[in-house]
Formats: sequence, structure tokens, C-alpha cells
Amino acid sequence: MTFIESSEVLLRVRNLRVHFELEHYGHQGVRDVFVSAVSGPLEFFFKSPELLYVLSDVSFDLHRGTRLGILGVNGSGKTTLCRCIAGMMKAQQGTIEAEGEVRAIFDTGTGIMPALTGRENAHLLARLFFPTLRDVTPIVDEAIAFSELGHFIDVPFYQYSKGMQSRLLLSLVSAKATDVLILDEVFDGADIFFQKKLALRMKNFIERAGATIFVSHSVDQVRDVCNKVLVLNRGHLLYYGDLEPGIDLYLKNPQA
Repeated sequence: MTFIESSEVLLRVRNLRVHFELEHYGHQGVRDVFVSAVSGPLEFFFKSPELLYVLSDVSFDLHRGTRLGILGVNGSGKTTLCRCIAGMMKAQQGTIEAEGEVRAIFDTGTGIMPALTGRENAHLLARLFFPTLRDVTPIVDEAIAFSELGHFIDVPFYQYSKGMQSRLLLSLVSAKATDVLILDEVFDGADIFFQKKLALRMKNFIERAGATIFVSHSVDQVRDVCNKVLVLNRGHLLYYGDLEPGIDLYLKNPQA
């Protein structure tokens, strides 16, 4: 699939840095603790915490019409980056500027009430995803039809398979255009036939408005969905650019 990128920037990420403080719990006895406190009181009581940098000076622009695939091994900072962009996590340094609405899905269980039916959950999620709409019924009805869940839509959600959960959630989140859409490994579990159907829907979605950030460990999914790639390596931006060179770099670099 081909996509037309415009010069309009929907998202600016500049010098983003995120770290966590590591706490190490040793197995020192009372005597060892006492000796450490007496022999080096300043170091013992005012020891600087060890920092784990999850993102280090990450900067990029996201243009309208872009489908950006983010690649990297577990722990490379993919989800942290997406959570910062979505406003769910605050970075210690850097800025994020978004033009318009940012909608993010990180898990097929987001906001779900397992005891309720798929239809009931769809109405609840629609109010969460589209808070400015007074009547979400048309969007819910269209998403349910697109999901092809049939009579299962009135079955309790806890009885859904992973694929059925993905069908409902992805049908709903893509029912109305947004400026920036973040999908973090939510295609996992959806069958190949629905993925192809959804890819066509997402193409139309982006053509109407906005851009997509897509996180997946599947290179094939990234090829199907994206037209640009961002590769993270231990929190550092290793590559941002065209699809195939980025995928090749990711596959050839075991640390990326």
C-alpha cells in the first residue's frame, strides 16, 4: 500500500529523556549495615540512586499521512515512548508537541469490564475514546458490523478469545478519524484475514486525517501497515526513515 505524506507536522518530539531510579536490596546483616554507616556515613545516607535510562535524547517529527513503525527488542523503550506521547507518562527532559487529538491503545483489555457483553463494553469504550460525541450509538453500530463478531457481540467479554477482543477494540478505535493514533502491539491475536481487512480500513482512516504510530515485534506486520520506521536501541534513536533500510538495520542488529 502507498501513502501520501504531507509537510504538515502533527507531532514534534524533542530531546526526550526518561529514566527510572533503581533500588537494590542487598542481603547485608545488621553488622554489615552498621559498619557501612560508621565507616562512610555520607555515602551511606546520601548515596545517589542508580539511574536506568529508558529513553535518551529521542527526537523526531511525525507528518500527516505517516504510518510509523517502531521496532526494537524488549526493553528498548518502545512502550515508554508511546506512553509519553499519549500523556500517560512524564519525561524528565524534553518536549512533546501534538497538533490535535492523540488516541492510544496499549492492550486489548483497556477499559474493559469482563462481565459485560461485547456490545456493552463497546458503548463504554466509545465514550472513553470519543468524549466529545453526544451520541456514540452510530459509531458503535458501525464498529460492531465491521468486527464481524455476529451473535458473539452479546456474549460476556471474558468468554472472548484474544482474536475476538482485538477485532472489537480495533474496529472501535478506528471508527472515527483522529490526528495521531498509537497502536502498541494490539494486532497480536487478530487473525490474518481480519488484519488484512483492518489494514484497508486504516489506510482510509489515515487518508482522511492523521498519522499512526504502530508498535510490533512482527516485521511482516510493520511492512503491511507502515511506510516509515523508527528503530530504538537501548533507549537511543538508532534510525528514523524509509521502511526497508530500517527493517534491515533492525534485523542485522541484535541489540536494536
